[in-house]
Amino acid sequence: MGLLDAGITQHNVLITSVDNVLNWARLSSLWPMGFGLACCAIEMMATNASNYDLERFGIFPRSSPRQSDLMIVAGTVTMKMAERVIRLYEQMPEPRYVLSMGSCSNCGGPYWEHGYHVLKGVDRVIPVDVFVPGCPPRPESLIGGLMKVQELIRMEQIGLSRADALKKLAEKSVDPQFVIERERKAAGA
Repeated sequence: MGLLDAGITQHNVLITSVDNVLNWARLSSLWPMGFGLACCAIEMMATNASNYDLERFGIFPRSSPRQSDLMIVAGTVTMKMAERVIRLYEQMPEPRYVLSMGSCSNCGGPYWEHGYHVLKGVDRVIPVDVFVPGCPPRPESLIGGLMKVQELIRMEQIGLSRADALKKLAEKSVDPQFVIERERKAAGA
C-alpha cells in the first residue's frame, strides 16, 4: 500500500530536503552513453538487452552526449581515440559521471606494457567515478557499477555555494592537448 493507493487527505504533509528529491530524480533516470571500443562493448550491449532489463533501474541508454549524464568507456582507449573521449566528455551537461568498464579502459589491459599507442587508463584524460574490473566484465558487474554511480548521486549535495561549484567544475575540466602530449612523451613516441 503506497502513498497514492491510500489516498491523500487534506492534512497530509510530506517533508524532505531539496537535495533528496533532486538526487532521487537524477538517480532514478540515469541516461548513460556507451562508448564501446572493444570486446567490453559486447558485454555492455548484452547488459542493455531484455535479459537484464536496465530500465527497471531507470537506466535508459542514449546515443548523444548532450542528453547523457553518464559515459561508459568500454574497451581499449588509444592515443588518437583519447581526443574523442575528451570531446564527448566536454559535451555532456553537468553533473556528469564516468564509468570505466574493463581492464583495457581501467589500466591499458594486456596492451599496457608494449603498446605505445594505448592509453594506460582512461582516468589519465578524464575523471572517472567508478571502475568496473574484468576482461571483459560480466553484465552483473556492469550493473553493480551502475548501482555504485547511483549511490554516488544519492549522496551528492546540490546546494553548494558558487565558489564550491566553480572549484568542482575546475577539477573536472580537461585540457586535451596537454594530456595527449603528456601521454605521447610518456610512451616515447
